[in-house]
Amino acid sequence: MTAAHIIRQYLAPVIEGEDPRRIERVTLMIEDAVARNYFTKAALEMALWDILGKAEGVPVYQLLGGAVREAVPTKWSVSGLEPEKAAGIASWAAAQGFRTMKVKVGIEPDADVSRVEAVRRIIGSGVRLGVDANGGWEPESAVHVIERLYDHDVYFVEQPVAAWDIPGMAQVRRSIHLPVIADESVFTLQDATAVIGAGAADVLSVYVGKAGGIAAARRIIAAAEASGVACTIGSNLEMGVGSAAMIHLAMATPGVKADEFPCDIIGPFYYEQDLLTEPLPIAGGSARAHDRPGLGIDLDEEKVRRYQVT
Repeated sequence: MTAAHIIRQYLAPVIEGEDPRRIERVTLMIEDAVARNYFTKAALEMALWDILGKAEGVPVYQLLGGAVREAVPTKWSVSGLEPEKAAGIASWAAAQGFRTMKVKVGIEPDADVSRVEAVRRIIGSGVRLGVDANGGWEPESAVHVIERLYDHDVYFVEQPVAAWDIPGMAQVRRSIHLPVIADESVFTLQDATAVIGAGAADVLSVYVGKAGGIAAARRIIAAAEASGVACTIGSNLEMGVGSAAMIHLAMATPGVKADEFPCDIIGPFYYEQDLLTEPLPIAGGSARAHDRPGLGIDLDEEKVRRYQVT
């Protein structure tokens, strides 16, 4: 409802009558019209790319310079539940084809370690495993818990400390022997610059939504690449439209190091229905785009009306 209000009251009046193919111009107008509201701005910006792609008859990834990969490697996220339930989720994900996973931690140290241990036991040594604390640890406790996780062959740590604690994240990174991924700490290009400048992360988790659009996400990735920092694509469990935009971005952007740090393009797994006329070609461990103009998708208008909040 908030996004719809922002669009109706502030953004639509500014951009009505503009040429939607002039993405940079229209995006600047959107940016100047209201502060923050990144996800709402991203929705409009994604629509502009879809319009341009359909007008030109090419997929969005082609507009971005062409595909650098045929499919995007993805990883599964295991919830922060008790060990047995977490292991059950991991077993299901492995059966779907996922060969990289992350486990939610940052809740309570002993329980965190037990959860990771249970997941590792069920998936065996053939699946890569990381952990995601979502900012739940203090720097000192992060280091202690991470050291306990070495025995379970963990290969990355995501957002070990609070989003605002860039010095603390840099402290953790200096103290451990695993790559650190910054997620909640990075919304904007300025956030990314601060994290990179502080030496606080080896990898940035970049979102189309929280960055404010495909182009804004690409600028963050370019800045990271110039500084020798890898990127992956993060997720808020987007439905079809958002997931399609994420796939096109990852397919066309070399700075997204998806082979080493697979992307979180898994939103469609969480919904019984989507708003698309045809599901995205997403399977366990891999996501592709439809090779059609724009984002390669069409909305099922009947479903849109059914789920619309008025």
